[in-house]
Amino acid sequence: MNVHLCFCGSERQFAQCCQPYLQGLSTPSTPEQLMRARYSAYASGHFQFVLDTYTQSQRQTLTLDHLIQSDRETQWLRLEVIDALVDPISSTGQVEFIAYYRFNNETYKMHERSTFYLEDNLWRYDSGTLFEDCGIYRPKRNDICFCGSGKKYKKCCIT
Repeated sequence: MNVHLCFCGSERQFAQCCQPYLQGLSTPSTPEQLMRARYSAYASGHFQFVLDTYTQSQRQTLTLDHLIQSDRETQWLRLEVIDALVDPISSTGQVEFIAYYRFNNETYKMHERSTFYLEDNLWRYDSGTLFEDCGIYRPKRNDICFCGSGKKYKKCCIT
């Protein structure tokens, strides 16, 4: 039985949070839910879900192999959703988030505003705009740790 917390940072168990989306048992009803589910899919290796939740126009240039290769050796550490907006008139949504990950023994910060469209009554990810603070992440010893523990970095992940 899978009892660990969800990858998306919701503080709910994976089985009651994003896993039903990844298994096709339910569909995200908001762009934020889809963003969290996509992050969980990357973190847990469910790349078919990632591919299936791109907009139709984006799926034309992507393959499952490409997604798997681009994520090779990446360890997803934490997702922080900053803001989520939905415009029901244009059937669009935006989610601003920060994702922390490790690659080649370095910790990185990805800060993005993602754009989502409602296609065939399902939310789909289309594209994202990266903020300038993306890149290698080097917290100071007294900064609050990026892992979400609430502890100072020097008392948590630095050890």
